[in-house]
Amino acid sequence: MRPVDPRLLRHAAAARGYLVLTVLLGLATTALILAQAGLLARALAAPAAGVGVAALGGTLGVLLAVLAARAVAAYGGELAALRAAAAVKSQLRRKLTAHVLRLGPAWLGGQRTGEITTVSTKGLDALDPYFARFLPQLVLAVLVPVAVLVRVGLADWISALVIAVTLPIIPVFAVLIGLQTRAQTERQWQLLARLGGHFLDVVEGLPTLKLFGRAQAQTAVIREVTDAHRHATMRTLRVAFLSALVLELSAAIATALVAVEVGLRLLAGHMHYQTALLVLLLTPEAYLPLRAVGLQFHASMEGVTAAGRACEILDIPLPETPLLKTGTAPPAGRGLGSGPPAQADLRRDIIFLNGTSLVYPGRDAPALDRVSLAIRPGERIAVTGPSGAGKSSLLALLLRFATPTGGRIDAGPAGVPGTDIAAFDLAAWRRQIAWVPQHPYLFDGTVASNIALGRPEASPADIDHAASLAGAAEFIGTLPDGYRTPMGERGARLSAGQRQRIALARAFLQDAPLLLLDEPAAHLDPITARMITGTIEQLMAGRTVILITHGRAWAGRADRNVTLDQGRLVLAAGCFGTVTGGRALAAST
Repeated sequence: MRPVDPRLLRHAAAARGYLVLTVLLGLATTALILAQAGLLARALAAPAAGVGVAALGGTLGVLLAVLAARAVAAYGGELAALRAAAAVKSQLRRKLTAHVLRLGPAWLGGQRTGEITTVSTKGLDALDPYFARFLPQLVLAVLVPVAVLVRVGLADWISALVIAVTLPIIPVFAVLIGLQTRAQTERQWQLLARLGGHFLDVVEGLPTLKLFGRAQAQTAVIREVTDAHRHATMRTLRVAFLSALVLELSAAIATALVAVEVGLRLLAGHMHYQTALLVLLLTPEAYLPLRAVGLQFHASMEGVTAAGRACEILDIPLPETPLLKTGTAPPAGRGLGSGPPAQADLRRDIIFLNGTSLVYPGRDAPALDRVSLAIRPGERIAVTGPSGAGKSSLLALLLRFATPTGGRIDAGPAGVPGTDIAAFDLAAWRRQIAWVPQHPYLFDGTVASNIALGRPEASPADIDHAASLAGAAEFIGTLPDGYRTPMGERGARLSAGQRQRIALARAFLQDAPLLLLDEPAAHLDPITARMITGTIEQLMAGRTVILITHGRAWAGRADRNVTLDQGRLVLAAGCFGTVTGGRALAAST
């Protein structure tokens, strides 16, 4: 482990100013240590030289002031370190959350969300010892031994030579033990992340596990992972305690060597009493920071390991980035320039899929294979096909949750060269899209906050109007606190039809020109499905609609029916004619 991870400093700017403050406080503490030892040696040697206590008043007063200043410096350094740690954790958490959201569901679907949750919570909380203990001791471990060695050398070169020879023993032992500790801590962290991830998955799937009688089996799995984490933690603590013993023993032996040679020369009359006291007072100070930094290294390893994982996630390129690195020439018109992002207007722009392909990482078969399609403003397109045909992948590309691995997607007015949608501002692009998935995710907030997810600034009147249009106002009125009623995680207190109506209310409130519907009435009972269908008909009015469906129920309501099979466009039929074999639809524009 590097003492200061440059990735941590790059992603947490609050740490840079703190490091400067740490160095300054380290310099001040070093000067105070030297001053304290000199004053204390003078005060202790004065009676032997016949100096009265009254004459030592000034020395003792300055010594007390130095001791107070050292205590203030230590307190101020720790206080600043804890505040800096809080700022760094907050900054890392915000950046991590924002980056994961920008990576999108395509990336998140292949990750253990429990591990990411553990990293951003308990993992980053463990950075406190790193900033508050390890970094200050690291600065002192660099400054204090050098300063003590120079000061002792000016007073007695023989003692300085002994210190110089024995001083490297402690960092050598610390490095050897640290290598073993790092492996143990990394294993401990992996087990903790696995435990947190598995426990979260079990809690979320507990109703299903109870239904199929598998809850008890998962209890045994959690017990097994917990025991493995406990054993790994005890092994890590065992190494940490042994390292403390080794470092303390090394420092004690080295200090004893200096004390023995100083005592022998003092008895022989080859050294002044005040000089001997100065050397004996400064010698432990030379070894103390090295011992302390070795101990704090173990305490900070968990936080550094978690921060390293957070930095790895932050270094993952965003979905738009690969498109700019493929060497593909920018599209004509409003291209991928270095200026401000272009703006799309999906109320008038046509969206073109030009030979678009999508291959997910770790898969050989493409989810979409050279699909060409034109989506015109106000058009209703029903996309059908068997499971795994690529229907949801088409929505993922339009939502920019995924980036084409071949071809591109353009948008622009009719008769004007289109712009690659990667050039458009991501937030502005998504604000023009309303998405209603099969299983809408409802958060553990109030009914109002869930409806206003796409428009947090919406007024209560707008939220109520959207709920009324979606047919949700009636059942919301029967809830204990109406729109202020907590919904529970994933909307557990609502039925499937009620959850779907909340999702439709979101779409009404957002009032977006492009509406993406992923089988919104699937998995509902016939009566609820018919009610939802009527609401969706109202929602589709005046909007561009892409409707994913397995059946043919919506085919008669669509302007065009598109069929996908194994990622290829095999049929596109409607009022614009029929195109088969996945060939381009540009002629129909």
